[in-house]
Amino acid sequence: MSIPPPVHTTSLPSKWMVLATVMFGTFMSTLDSSIVNIALPTIRRELNAGDRVEWVVLCYLLTTTSTLLIMGKLSDWVGRRRLYITGFGVFVVGSLLCGLAWSLWSLVAFRVVQGLGASMIFAIGPAIISDAFAPNERGKALGLMGTVVAAGASTGPVVGGLLLGKFGWTSIFFVNVPIGLLAIWRAWLVLPKSIRVDQKRFDLLGAGLFLFGVVSLLTGLDFGSEPRYGWDSGLVISLLSIGALLLLFFFIWEKRVREPMLQLSLFRVKPYTSAILASFCGFIASGANLFVIPFFLQQLLGLPPERAGLVLLAGPLTLSVIAPLGGYLSDKIRTRWLSTTGLLITACGYFAFSFLDSTWDWKEVVWRSALVSLGFGLFQSPNSSTALNAAPLAQRGIASSIIAFMRNLGLVMGIALAAAVWYSTRNRYALANGVTPESEPAQLLGMHYAYLVMAGLVLIGAVISFTRSSVSPQPVTEPVHGSKSTLSTKPLD
Repeated sequence: MSIPPPVHTTSLPSKWMVLATVMFGTFMSTLDSSIVNIALPTIRRELNAGDRVEWVVLCYLLTTTSTLLIMGKLSDWVGRRRLYITGFGVFVVGSLLCGLAWSLWSLVAFRVVQGLGASMIFAIGPAIISDAFAPNERGKALGLMGTVVAAGASTGPVVGGLLLGKFGWTSIFFVNVPIGLLAIWRAWLVLPKSIRVDQKRFDLLGAGLFLFGVVSLLTGLDFGSEPRYGWDSGLVISLLSIGALLLLFFFIWEKRVREPMLQLSLFRVKPYTSAILASFCGFIASGANLFVIPFFLQQLLGLPPERAGLVLLAGPLTLSVIAPLGGYLSDKIRTRWLSTTGLLITACGYFAFSFLDSTWDWKEVVWRSALVSLGFGLFQSPNSSTALNAAPLAQRGIASSIIAFMRNLGLVMGIALAAAVWYSTRNRYALANGVTPESEPAQLLGMHYAYLVMAGLVLIGAVISFTRSSVSPQPVTEPVHGSKSTLSTKPLD
């Protein structure tokens, strides 16, 4: 057995160049997840897609979310630098093919390719940063990453609108090609060679169970929140049941297999588990808010889409300012206090939203959105830093991908939860008072309850965050069930 290397206690000399390179990739991937939404009406018209146009967005989300853990494991297996550059190459090829798509379903297929590349970038970006920075500097670095995520989310609709107006919908994909090639060149020059975990075989059955389980579960959640299906639909019930069953088999298999894709012992590290559970609660609430607030602005306040978009910028802009501050403070203040305080502020913001009314003006929404993002900016970077510091070095790649997976899963579940609470409440009110579910009082009551649920979820996350223990990072994990897996000191490209 090879001797495991020590935990990195000092930063790499090129740490800021590494951070800038990973930030660029994260910005591109985040931008592409939001830039497409504004082009959906045009794509629907030009490709004669009808309501099926939602698959242009859904297939990208399903692909990235369902493959994140697989990519994280592969990064530990083949090396983070190699997989990151490969991911960028796949992303660029997928973008080129999307721009050349001739029909809806060809576009959907090419978006799957693009999503695979984005999954590689998303899954291991934080792990590359953690390898480059010392533990007492990771919070600051991950805080800057939070700024990039917020910038990509807020820039996407603006850049997409400009490209769409000047060059058509294909330009939102073609623009990724030259920028992506530049990013690949920089990554090849800047990213350090990385260590890997020697494995005899890859857990194909575990990967397959996880992939199909997550796809079934997320598809069921998405369809269930749509009025044309509903939660009592046979298709939705079947998808949710199959997804839950496959994921159950996945965890059973991972406990038995000699060389698992996911070392379940990782979840015995309390600081790590507390961090991802608190994050999961926060992102469920974020997904619910992202679903409800556009309807409130456009349907009840009567704002046109472009003005509603400007109002919604308050959240990402606040996050882009606060996330670096949260990362900086996390290197000075114990994460337990900083993250919990952030979640309490976010809960106050959602509780303030629960009083929404059709007499509000845009300023009432702006300050509440800013309050929510203020708290989340203080929470997110310290929380991620704690999780990665607590994860054993041999599992840092998959630990990073689990964080990204919980974020995506939380956002999807948040949309489904918000739809369920909102629709069921307004329907009961309409039935009891002899009005239509689309009436203003019914809509407002449903939104009130949705925001109360969001506030409650974030409070649960705050309790979990407060009960976390201190971080004691370990260099490696012990082999499981006689596994001969070791941490190789041989660098990989």
